[in-house]
Amino acid sequence: MKLFYAPGACSLAPHIVACEAGIDIELCKVNLQTKKIETGGDYREINPKGYVPALQLEGGEVLTECQAILQFLAEQKPEKMLAPEFGTLPHYRMLEWLNFIAAEIHKSFVPLFWDGSEEEKARANQLVSERFQFVEDQLDGDYLLGDDFTVADAYLFTVYNWCARVRVDTGNWPKLKAFAERMSARAGVKKAMQDEGLA
Repeated sequence: MKLFYAPGACSLAPHIVACEAGIDIELCKVNLQTKKIETGGDYREINPKGYVPALQLEGGEVLTECQAILQFLAEQKPEKMLAPEFGTLPHYRMLEWLNFIAAEIHKSFVPLFWDGSEEEKARANQLVSERFQFVEDQLDGDYLLGDDFTVADAYLFTVYNWCARVRVDTGNWPKLKAFAERMSARAGVKKAMQDEGLA
């Protein structure tokens, strides 16, 4: 399998999950501005949406969207227990978190990364802060679902790390800070960060 990624982008989450699961993937770096693959070629021929991640499967099929890829990878190695059993309430809690992270946190960062106006950036900063405050208030264990790491934690860790890049104040979130420190100590996280030149 090939994972098309940009260093530190949301593609870091499936990269972490692949490392945690022990899934062998080939990394293909993408320049998100030019839409070019590091080894050559137009990324839009792989993923017409133009953004990462994309996971090219052994048969040539391409899977896109972070949440779908995270769940797919978890299901390749069920013995690693990176997602609660399908059909259980914890499984749907994980999906609840994945959707919240994608729709409410991830997308709120967009004006902060690209050419938003000062007004748009101020509003985005406020939204990001409100969303992370909600997560801070809900964290009641080592991970989002308590004591067990799931793919949702990989996604949360990835977007939380963006705060430092766009100067979102994280000083009022001690539980999130401790979460990020726990995540940083995980072998799979260390490997993914090193692979992407983020360590």
